[in-house]
Amino acid sequence: MKGDIDPTALQQDHLDDYGRLAGALLARAHARSLDPRLLAGYLADDTDLDEAIGRYAVRYADQTEADHAELVAAVSAGKMAADLTGG
Repeated sequence: MKGDIDPTALQQDHLDDYGRLAGALLARAHARSLDPRLLAGYLADDTDLDEAIGRYAVRYADQTEADHAELVAAVSAGKMAADLTGG
């Protein structure tokens, strides 16, 4: 069954756990969408996919850091309100 968690109701120190859990569940769901034997047979000894995934992961991390910096700047400038107490 599907469930949901309201991230705005989480304490600040639980947000990291929430993000990790959501990412792991999403990755598992996508990994299960294709038979691993089919994927392994398709890729054989090709290393392009793992390199492409690595490049994507680095770009994604860079974008996440840039987005966070922009959010922090907006909060610091008073353009956006944020509850930094975690509650």
